[in-house]
Formats: sequence, C-alpha cells, structure tokens
Amino acid sequence: MLQLAEIFYSIQGEGTYTGTPCVFVRLAGCNLSCTFCDTDFSLRFIADVDDVVNRVRLEGRDCPMVVLTGGEPTAQVESSKLIETLIRDGRRIHIESNGTIAVDLSPEVWLTVSPKLRLNPRMAARANEAKLIVDGRVPYEWVDEFPQTTPIFLQPEGNKPKNIALAVDAIKALPKRLRLSLQTHKFIGVR
Repeated sequence: MLQLAEIFYSIQGEGTYTGTPCVFVRLAGCNLSCTFCDTDFSLRFIADVDDVVNRVRLEGRDCPMVVLTGGEPTAQVESSKLIETLIRDGRRIHIESNGTIAVDLSPEVWLTVSPKLRLNPRMAARANEAKLIVDGRVPYEWVDEFPQTTPIFLQPEGNKPKNIALAVDAIKALPKRLRLSLQTHKFIGVR
C-alpha cells in the first residue's frame, strides 16, 4: 500500500521539462524537515499500486508523463512497484527526490535530485538533473557533487526577488554549470 497526499493533472513547472503536461503523484511523508518547504505532503489517503495507476489513467487519460514527488517518493517501499507498473502502462516516469535514499532505477526513469541537508553519492551520480534551492544564499556546496554533464538548475525559493537576484548572479558567474528554473506554475496560477 502507498501513502499519498494527492494525484492531479497539470503541467511541469520546473526544470528541463517545464511546460510539459503530466500527472503528479504526490506521495505522503518526507525523511527531512526543511524550513523552506512549500509542499503539503501530509497523508490524505492510502491506495494500492493498481488503484494509483487507475487514478493516473482517470486524471491524465493518455498523458504519457507521470511525476512521482512528495515529500520523498523513494522512502516508500511500494514506489518501485508503482514505477514498474506505470512503465508497463506506457507512462514515462519522472521522480523528484531529495537524493538521500539510494534506490535502483530503470534507465528509463528521469531523476531530478534536489539536495537539502545531505545527499547520497549514488543518487547524485544517477541524477538526470539537479535542482538547488536558493533561499537567502546559493547552495554552492552541492554543485561539485554532481557530474559535469548533469544540468544544475538554481530555483529561487518562493520566486522572491532577492532569491532570483542571487540565482541570476550565480548563473552569470558559472554559465557553463548553472541554469535558472523559476516555478512557472506559480507565475501562471496553476497547481
């Protein structure tokens, strides 16, 4: 059984796939307690894998992209079975993780790692992209944890002007390494 916060159909608002339609499966719970977290990942319902897949079909119809997020989606043992079942259902799986829990993932799975307090080196090495939160400072300490080929996005917390300015200055200073990711969905008022 999976512990879930919500399942909904929207667009990806961050990172490489900004603007892409997707179904979000937000798993409940997190193994970290970040002060700047803007996500409500509290437990709202429990469902088995087949029920979640059916809900993804209902919400997103033929939308191929499914984002597993949280909280921390890798913290639930059943998430690996959910990934396998969604892939068999013809879905493209993206995972948004804090990168603290090392899990084996199919090469088909797109992994976004957003480190906060700690980072497992296996997850950093596996990441397709990294998202670093700029909240009063740029977390430069994470940059060298990722391979040179991994795109690293700086994401200003809350889209606040001060955080945006810090991110833009850092990106201009390291143009071969950093990119900007604004929370587009918040600018346009979608979930």
